[in-house]
Amino acid sequence: HPWIFESGISKVSDNGAAGDLAIVFDQRRNKVMAVGLFDPHSPIRIKVLHHGGPANINADFFTKKIKTAYQKRQTLFKTDTNSYRLIHGENDGLPSLITDIYATTAVVKIYSTIWLPYLKIVLPIIETVAHCENIILRMSRNVQKLGSYLHGLTDGQFIKGHLDDPIVYFKEHGLTLAAHVISGHKTGFFLDHRHNRKEVGKLAKNKKVLDVFSYAGGFSVHALAGGAKEVLSLDISQPALDMAIQNATLNNVHHKHGILCKDAFQGLKELGALGKQFDLIVIDPPSFAKSEKERSKALEMYQKLTQLALPLCAPNAILLLASCSSRIQADTFFELQTTILSSSGRQTRELKRTLHDADHPIGFEEGAYLK
Repeated sequence: HPWIFESGISKVSDNGAAGDLAIVFDQRRNKVMAVGLFDPHSPIRIKVLHHGGPANINADFFTKKIKTAYQKRQTLFKTDTNSYRLIHGENDGLPSLITDIYATTAVVKIYSTIWLPYLKIVLPIIETVAHCENIILRMSRNVQKLGSYLHGLTDGQFIKGHLDDPIVYFKEHGLTLAAHVISGHKTGFFLDHRHNRKEVGKLAKNKKVLDVFSYAGGFSVHALAGGAKEVLSLDISQPALDMAIQNATLNNVHHKHGILCKDAFQGLKELGALGKQFDLIVIDPPSFAKSEKERSKALEMYQKLTQLALPLCAPNAILLLASCSSRIQADTFFELQTTILSSSGRQTRELKRTLHDADHPIGFEEGAYLK
C-alpha cells in the first residue's frame, strides 16, 4: 500500500523534513520493507515509492517509473487523442504527483510538498518522455497554504515555455476541446471520463440530452457531435458554462446547445416542475465526501440527485450516474443506485458499469475513485 499513516509508525529515528527519504523497517524482524518520502504536514506521514527491500531513489529511478507509465498509455495514443494523464499519482508509483498532457503542454500538479526537492529531477524527465514544449506547475490548496515552504513557487507558474493564452486546445477522440490550464479545476479538464464521454456520444443520436454538473461541457460536446437533437448543460459556474459554449463552438455544434446556470439540485427541481423530459441524462457531480465524516451525507446527496432525475427521464431514457468520491466504494455506490431505481416504480435495466479510462490505472483500492 502506498500510504503509511502517522498512527502506524512505532518509532522515527529523526525529525524529517518534507521530501526526506524514509526507510521503512518491519518492527518484528527489523527488515527493510519499503522506501518512501516523508511528509511532516500530512497524517499520511510516508508516501511509499518502492516496496520490498532497499532502492536508490535517483534520476534513473524516476526515469524508469515515468517511462513505464508512458508505456501503459500506448493504446490511447492510437486514437485521435493527444491529451492524457501521464502520471496518476500512487497508481503509477509516484504518490501525490499528477501530470496531465494537453497536446504539447504538461500540467504537473503536486498534492504534497514532498515533491519540491525532486522537481528539478522529475520535470526534465517528463519533458523528455512526453515531448513537452510547456510545463506548468499546479498545487493543491493544502500545498498552497504552506507558503513559506514553497521557495517562491506559485500555483499556475510556468516552469518551461510560455503561453499567450491560458486556454490550451487538445484532441479527444477527434473532437477539439479547451482546457484552462492556469486556473481551471484540477489541471484544467477532467480526463478520467474520456471513454464515458465517447460512449455518451454513441448513444446520443436524435436524443434530448441533459448534462448535469457539466463543467466545461465534455459530455455535452460529445453528445452534440454524436447527433443529439438538443443538449442542455447545467452547472452552477458561469465561467464553466462559458467554456462549454466555447467547446461546442469549436466543434461547430453550438446551434443545438443550451445552458442553465443553477445549483444542480435546484435546477433539477425547476426542470421537473416545468415538466421537462430528456432521453439521455448525465449526472457527474464533484466529490461529495472529501473526508470519512462526510460519507453518509454524500450517499444522501447521490440518492437525492437520482430521485430528482427520474421524473425528467422520458420513456426509454438512458441515465448515467457517476461518483468520483474515493470514500464511496464502487459496490456501495452501485448498490445504492440499484435500490433507488428498483423502488422508483419505473422499469429499469442496467446497461453498463465502468471505471477509469486507460490513462488512469488503478494500483490500490483507494485509487478506484471513479464509478
